[in-house]
Amino acid sequence: MTAFTFNTTKSVICEPGAIKKLGAIVKEQIGKRVLIVTDPGLIKAGLLTSATDSLDQAGVEYQVFDGVVADPPVAVVEAALAEARAASIDGVIGFGGGSSMDIAKLIALLMGGGEKLDDIYGVGMAKGQRLPLIQIPTTAGTGSEVTPISIITVGEAEKKGVVAPQLLPDVALLDAELTLGLPASVTAATGVDSMVHAIESYTSASANNNPVSRTLAREALRLLGANIETAVKDGRNVQARSNMLLGAMLAGQAFANSPVAAVHALAYPIGGIFHVPHGLSNALVLPHVMRFNASACADAYATLAPDAFPDLASVPEAQRVDEFINRLEALSADIGLEQTLREVGIGETDLPVMAADAMKQTRLLVNNPREVSEADALAIYRAAY
Repeated sequence: MTAFTFNTTKSVICEPGAIKKLGAIVKEQIGKRVLIVTDPGLIKAGLLTSATDSLDQAGVEYQVFDGVVADPPVAVVEAALAEARAASIDGVIGFGGGSSMDIAKLIALLMGGGEKLDDIYGVGMAKGQRLPLIQIPTTAGTGSEVTPISIITVGEAEKKGVVAPQLLPDVALLDAELTLGLPASVTAATGVDSMVHAIESYTSASANNNPVSRTLAREALRLLGANIETAVKDGRNVQARSNMLLGAMLAGQAFANSPVAAVHALAYPIGGIFHVPHGLSNALVLPHVMRFNASACADAYATLAPDAFPDLASVPEAQRVDEFINRLEALSADIGLEQTLREVGIGETDLPVMAADAMKQTRLLVNNPREVSEADALAIYRAAY
């Protein structure tokens, strides 16, 4: 067996209603003062109240930073960091989707280690330790609660990542009740995002592609494939929501150790330049990247197909890969996601710019099972157009 390393969040709490335990957890593991990093939409929806009520009951002081936006720019990090310093915090809580949790990671790291953001972009560049960190996802998508990665927007459109083991939180608190009010469109996009994490992790060309990640990826696909349509169409179904939240976390654990590849690399320009939500950006290119990759990882796709769609187990392997890709494409349409780049406002003349931008994502492209050139990326975008 090839040597590998597997790291994940120290403690995972998965239970509907678990948010009520937050105050006690913070008091025991962090201290008296915390910064909550979230977005204004969650404040408006009243979702944060259950968290702050628990903190109040435990006597924990908190400052709320609610300035997170989708594809957060460096300015958001700087604003949150200023509030954290002013509040003299003992730790950080990320509450929301991937953007809020990614900013929370950076604040915990920059506060704890005293480093500058410009010095820690890339893999393993951060050297300092972070403050205690708790992550509470309110979508079943990014898996950020169990990944050592934070992605932000630098300049007008470039996505940059900080990848460091210190970013793995102390606690991931998964409470499906926090996801019951998610709109169907968000549920659909984040659910497909999680499926992409599982698929790309399982087929990753990373030297650290390992049996633990592959096992988690398959179980994630089983949970996600069996529950995504129910979660989209019956958003108050707690069991479906719980299964989606668990599936997203398992996929996050998988790709945190066996990293994602070309789907994400080609999705980043879609989100960075045109501000299309990350999950939808992934969904738009997923079938086209898979068709490009199929010659290099057909066996792996054939293995995964029945995990997502159990009836595909009876389809001969020679036909199963094509059917798997077609079914993923049909699923995306059935749950209401846009199917082409033109539907999200991208013009044909934008495609070469996007292809050139995608080539900057070397951290991701190196994990793809088939080498991707700029011409290949352009062809994939044209297929998605």
